[in-house]
Amino acid sequence: MRIKLFTIPNCITLCNLLCGVGSIICSLVYNNLQLAFALVIVSAVCDFLDGFSARMLKQYSAVGVELDSLADMVSFGVAPALGMSVLCGGMPSAFGLSDMWCEVLCYVPLLVAAFSALRLAKFNIDESQKEEFEGLATPPSAILLLSIAALCERYSLVVELEWLVLLSVLTAMLLISPIKMFSFKFHEWGLGDNDNKLRYAFLIISCLLICLLRLYAIPTIIVLYIVVSTIRWIFKKR
Repeated sequence: MRIKLFTIPNCITLCNLLCGVGSIICSLVYNNLQLAFALVIVSAVCDFLDGFSARMLKQYSAVGVELDSLADMVSFGVAPALGMSVLCGGMPSAFGLSDMWCEVLCYVPLLVAAFSALRLAKFNIDESQKEEFEGLATPPSAILLLSIAALCERYSLVVELEWLVLLSVLTAMLLISPIKMFSFKFHEWGLGDNDNKLRYAFLIISCLLICLLRLYAIPTIIVLYIVVSTIRWIFKKR
């Protein structure tokens, strides 16, 4: 059986992977969390484009599916976990914990990598997640964490260690939660579908927030996405 490795979608996925590796290097070697965040944004764009190009060119493959998950694990699992761990290492404790306990807490964000692996493994075998996601997808979770890290570095913000650890744990739990998160996969462009109305409204609000808040808009948009999806999920259950 001949397997094509270097298709256009697979090459885009490899760009996603390489940007994720670059983000890890920026965090661990250069302690540059802003560049680490920027590279994860590029990874997210590549993650969108590989699926889009596969649909447009009809170049679906089992290799592409597996490669996509492996790339996402690096870019949206390992990279944000290590970025948050580095950020935690430079923040003070709100409760005046000893250096030993502070160092221990700095490793807690690595749970994001572990729970991202669970999230991706579940997604690969769950046929019910074609129209919407169960739990927070890995790209927005990575963008949320690294955008906060980039904000702290850019504007010299001080966020106590315990709050960063709590944020990391909550994000990790959201990855495997049963909450149904709406997706931005448009099957048609009209407004007849209620989900399309929600998508368009959210995109418009997001653009306005970016114009008003600039970099601060990124975590705001992700949090808004989680809140809106949770409310939508609760009402659909009822």
